Amino acid sequence: MGRESSLANIYIIGAGIAGTMLAREIREKGIFGTVLAFLDDDPGKIGREIDGIPVLGPVTQAARLIRIGPRDEALIAIPSAPPEELRKLHGALKGSGFSRIRLLPNVSQIVEGTAHLIQARELDPQDLLGRAPVAVNLKKSLSYLRGKRVLITGAGGSIGSELARQLLSGGAERIYLFGHGENSIYQIDKELRLLQEGGVGEKATIVPVIGELKDKAYMDFIMRQLRCDAVFHAAAYKHVPLMEANPVAAVENNVFGTANLLEASLASGVRRFVLVSTDKAVDPVSVYGASKRLGELLVRRYAQRAAGSDSAFMFVRFGNVLGSRGSIIPLFAEQVKKGGPVTVTDPEMVRFFMTIPEACSLVLRAGGVGKNGETYLLDMGEPVRILDVAEQLIRFMGYEPYRDIPVSFIGRRPGERLDEPLWSGEENPVPTEFPKILKLERSDGASLDNLEGLMAKLEPICFFREDSPESYRNRALLQQVLREAVGTLEIPEAGK
Repeated sequence: MGRESSLANIYIIGAGIAGTMLAREIREKGIFGTVLAFLDDDPGKIGREIDGIPVLGPVTQAARLIRIGPRDEALIAIPSAPPEELRKLHGALKGSGFSRIRLLPNVSQIVEGTAHLIQARELDPQDLLGRAPVAVNLKKSLSYLRGKRVLITGAGGSIGSELARQLLSGGAERIYLFGHGENSIYQIDKELRLLQEGGVGEKATIVPVIGELKDKAYMDFIMRQLRCDAVFHAAAYKHVPLMEANPVAAVENNVFGTANLLEASLASGVRRFVLVSTDKAVDPVSVYGASKRLGELLVRRYAQRAAGSDSAFMFVRFGNVLGSRGSIIPLFAEQVKKGGPVTVTDPEMVRFFMTIPEACSLVLRAGGVGKNGETYLLDMGEPVRILDVAEQLIRFMGYEPYRDIPVSFIGRRPGERLDEPLWSGEENPVPTEFPKILKLERSDGASLDNLEGLMAKLEPICFFREDSPESYRNRALLQQVLREAVGTLEIPEAGK
């Protein structure tokens, strides 16, 4: 009796395929609670019963009529719902008294109509602030990885972990989760195994791998052992102000770590190599942006070396993603919980935004259709003012900006700029046959020609050599070398 009283009364929003699949799973397992009703806006469904469960509606009206108890929860099962619809549903459900509102992930994470309760999660601000994601058939997109061994670097990070979740649906033989942080790798390893137990995806073998990209000997060794078919390189030091304060570490990890991985991948016969890049690599003003720019050039150099083989080396560039670790959404949320102020760099600062699941599904898609030596850009839509994001988040959390929660403008930090272009003057984006994936036509061969000389200058700064001890960890020398190679780089004044 005590166990029954602890189970939830569940109202499923959406009586479509996903919603009815969840209702059946809840009934069959009998441990999550009881589905009391579906809520739906479809006049053809309202008033009917599905598997004995009544369909009430329209959603906003029906939600107001329900007497909500402390154990009642709402489960939104409309994977294709755009953010504006989710905002409307969230407002209606919150206004009706639901304290727990969960969401089935968007369409990029639901494969051919399958849905499982374990995929549901708490509704998050980023779900309401994004744009309508492009629909990607993951099973079809990932067919090139069926029966293959796939390595994800930075697998414990925001992008790497989402790549891993989606790869569960691709029929890969093995998924290697590579990272240097044991806690983050432990967490995604545990999550993937729970998803598999809940019926998500196929029976890929999941292998956590702890290691350092900066260790060349180790990378040569481990890539020979793993015998990967595909590599998705998402690992990077990426917090801009932090990397401005630690520029040598940024270059050591993002440049030489990438070079080590590329060399080991080419030597071990990797067929597909995809670097996850960033808009901050375009005419970079920060050390982080410069390090990612060099990473892009390295990928193109190894693509030249792979020419004529069956291997393809490429990079995919995109802008900000909503909800990543260290991004503005978690920061703003923490500031609101403390009562403010919410700190915005500048009222005119804008960024391109995309949800993590959409970005990852497009990266995986590009990895399958991309050609050796080509460079790709995700279509990010229209830029969004950071101030608008801050104001929407404050309202999502139940407050009114400026009245309840102050907003302050703090000015640019080192390495920041008001906008982030997605391509340079030497690049020309052209459409591909695949939605939201653009190809970059380029004319920057001079940078590629100077790459080896630049790497030779940077190497003794990042790694100790007895013949040039004065260069080791020499921040000023690093900045000078980078500034000569990347004319747009901004070097902060001494003491700043």
